[in-house]
Amino acid sequence: MMKENNIPKIPADKFRFVGDEIRLHDQKMDTKQISYFRDAFNRFCKNKSSVTAAIIIMLLVLYAIFVPMFCQTPYSLALTDTDYLMYGKLLPRNQLCVDLGWDFWDGFKDRKDITKPAYDQVRAVAEETGLEVMKNVEQVGTNEKGVPVYNIRVDSYIYNGSDGAYTYMTLTEEQYKSMQAWQNETGIQLIYPAVDDTKLSQKNKLNADIWYEANDKGVPKVDKNDNFVDIYKQIGNDGSYNSLRIEGDPGIDNPNAEDRYRYASITGDSSAISYKCRVLKYAYFQYKYGFEPSFLFGTTAMGQDMLTRLASAARFSLLLAVCVSAINLFIGAIYGAIEGYYGGAIDMLMERFTDILARIPFMVVATLFQLHLAKRVGPVISLLFAFVLTGWIGMASTVRMQFYRFKGQEYVLASRVLGASDWRIMFRHIFPNSLGTIVTSSVLVIPGVIFSESSLTYLGIVNLDSSTMTSVGTMLANGRQFLQDFPHVIFFPAIFISLLMISFNLFGNGLRDAFNPSLRGADD
Repeated sequence: MMKENNIPKIPADKFRFVGDEIRLHDQKMDTKQISYFRDAFNRFCKNKSSVTAAIIIMLLVLYAIFVPMFCQTPYSLALTDTDYLMYGKLLPRNQLCVDLGWDFWDGFKDRKDITKPAYDQVRAVAEETGLEVMKNVEQVGTNEKGVPVYNIRVDSYIYNGSDGAYTYMTLTEEQYKSMQAWQNETGIQLIYPAVDDTKLSQKNKLNADIWYEANDKGVPKVDKNDNFVDIYKQIGNDGSYNSLRIEGDPGIDNPNAEDRYRYASITGDSSAISYKCRVLKYAYFQYKYGFEPSFLFGTTAMGQDMLTRLASAARFSLLLAVCVSAINLFIGAIYGAIEGYYGGAIDMLMERFTDILARIPFMVVATLFQLHLAKRVGPVISLLFAFVLTGWIGMASTVRMQFYRFKGQEYVLASRVLGASDWRIMFRHIFPNSLGTIVTSSVLVIPGVIFSESSLTYLGIVNLDSSTMTSVGTMLANGRQFLQDFPHVIFFPAIFISLLMISFNLFGNGLRDAFNPSLRGADD
């Protein structure tokens, strides 16, 4: 027994008598009860990184949905029109940067340490067209042969590297007259004078950019004032050309002058006359599509607008991933629930079956399906079958573990005593408690499918590229050969898939914590 002198003394002023009029009872809760999903949403919103990831995912999804819908005209022409082949690998251009005069995102390409002959070829285009083909011209010295070397910035929309600024086009009489009428209406020179083939080497005859005297390597021959010596065609029939003429053409003041420039070479017989013309590709784009070429993300190697092409690719990749995730969730949830709930021999037999399927490499399955099944159902359906064949195994394993975790709980025993059926216990009581882990696993399947599809297309196992369809992985595969000279072709798809992968992982982590039933009602 405790001795009396060891009992702590409590001061009398600490005691307070309670009157009879005060009733002691449990007070009614002032706050309303919140649902399971509302509580999960509140916890999710407290995770700032997951919320940020969710916003990024939403923006990427909106981009994939709405950009192809609202940018179909005229950008959709990039998917089907072969004329876009003339506009391949154009650099990204933001018109705001152009208007502000910034040397960034303006569609110009830096060309460093180019020799004077290469510089003169660009200068010749600028002189003939009167356009700002280059800027920031700087002579940085000479090479070992004493030839001047320059650093310049070249407008890729006018002078597109090895593809040049002009192209030869063979036109019908109707097309020829239509171009002339457009020139007269807009005041933009589209057709440029034909050159005298007899003054060109065999190699240079195919180069529409050369309108001046040059040697076999295209090096111009200039006069003493460093001016080009033109070799425009002045003799011959140009089909009664009656339109704009370039500066210096004697036909400007006298359309009947014998020394006026000729703007076409007539080929064919009287029954089918054709006109071979030198056409400026930049102006031809304006003539055909009604606006100046300016692509926010640039163009692909095939001249397709990167902005809409990437959006279409993202939409396809996301749809494929969501379909695979939904199918795997449906199959895996049922299969794993049966395994985990019944256990014993049923679980052992079903597990051995999944072990056999799991040992089949996915790369082998995808390759075999593409070699054989794709010929009958197409590459997309074949790829979908490859993902589903073994993709549900991971989901089934996750559901199975969750059912083993919860099937011995008291609420499950109570439901069984009250006469609930097995299916009701499985999907009404156990499955909702496993929802957090299952939802997280399903969400993380989406970036996994996109990454796997990108790997398959990047390696050339699957080909999803066509004029009307592509995927993010296909764009990455097509752009790898231009990584050094035209990095934008692969940069934007790489940025998209990187943001998607990181965001989905952070988003999945937030969902896992939000749907965790053990955290229900927690403040932190």
